[in-house]
Amino acid sequence: MDTQAQHSERDRSSEPDAGSGERSRFSRTRSRLASVLSWRRVLAGAALATVALLLFSSYVVQPFLIPSRSMEPTLQVGDRVLVNKLAYRFGAEPERGDVVVFDGTGSFVREDLDANPLTGLVRGAAASLGLAEPADTDFVKRVVGVGGDRVVCCDQQGRLAVNGTVVDEPYLYPGDTASRVPFDIVVSAGTLWMMGDHRSRSSDSRDHLGSPGGGMVPVERVTGRVDWLGWPPARVGSLTGTGAFGDVRAPGAAHG
Repeated sequence: MDTQAQHSERDRSSEPDAGSGERSRFSRTRSRLASVLSWRRVLAGAALATVALLLFSSYVVQPFLIPSRSMEPTLQVGDRVLVNKLAYRFGAEPERGDVVVFDGTGSFVREDLDANPLTGLVRGAAASLGLAEPADTDFVKRVVGVGGDRVVCCDQQGRLAVNGTVVDEPYLYPGDTASRVPFDIVVSAGTLWMMGDHRSRSSDSRDHLGSPGGGMVPVERVTGRVDWLGWPPARVGSLTGTGAFGDVRAPGAAHG
């Protein structure tokens, strides 16, 4: 029996396999690469989802955070509403009683030529997702008068009249009258007369009577109609409409 040959065989089998080490290193490298690719896929998916959400928000439905008490009790501070941006896309126009979000640049606020465009872009993106307060130029109010309407306030009961028809406004904040500031205006064609539901706490068209445009907001500045409440959970649902302006006649028929 050749014991030397047996020892030689055992010695060779106990030696480390160089190929095994190479395979182990390759396996570790492949695992790290797979991990990196997995994270890249996650980040790419998140980026695509964010872009899709921004596009949806830009063209279909936009969340909007209510920052003030001007629309109480209809809308409360901290509410997140969903703005229907298709409501006026196909020929329809805002109607009396609609609650809308609009850009007040040039009507409620001056043009800010010194604004930082990058800051505005970041804030605008966050606001579009409902994660931040809206820009200082964005407002939410109720449409009280449309082009051609004569809006007068107030009668002895503290009510306003549109085209000669007295309007009872059930959505007003309890204890408020239609306005503490009297006015008598005719809404210019292509514009809207806007007022908040909490009249004593709302800075609206009344506050800009002496400004260029007389406090009237161009229709093209309207972002969309507030159709739904998305937050808090106890208030989720469609925004209740109003029939307050149902008896108001068209401007030309006011005295017909």
